[in-house]
Parts: sequence; structure tokens; C-alpha cells
Amino acid sequence: MLRWALAFAIIALIAGALGFYGLSSTAADIAKFFAVVFVILFVVALIVGQRVIGGPTV
Repeated sequence: MLRWALAFAIIALIAGALGFYGLSSTAADIAKFFAVVFVILFVVALIVGQRVIGGPTV
């Protein structure tokens, strides 16, 4: 997911430099979306991982 965010961020930078501002804006929005989804999934994985590693309490 993070790779997709970085790829779209690079596409947005290149499109902006070449003057394709509509494409640049769209690619930047997609990159932001993927970055937010990545952060949410990362936090969920950390929380679930803490519960699994802790093991059952007796």
C-alpha cells in the first residue's frame, strides 16, 4: 500500500512539473488516500499484534 502511495506521489510530481495540473491533482489525491489507508491498516496491525503476542491471560 505504501508503494502505491509513493508511486502516485512521484507521478503527481512529474505531472506537475510537466504542466499536467489536472492529472497531478488526481494523482496527489490518490496518493493521499493510499497513505491514509496504509496508516490505518498499520495501526490496526499493531493493535492486533499486541494482543496476539501477549497471549492469553490465565
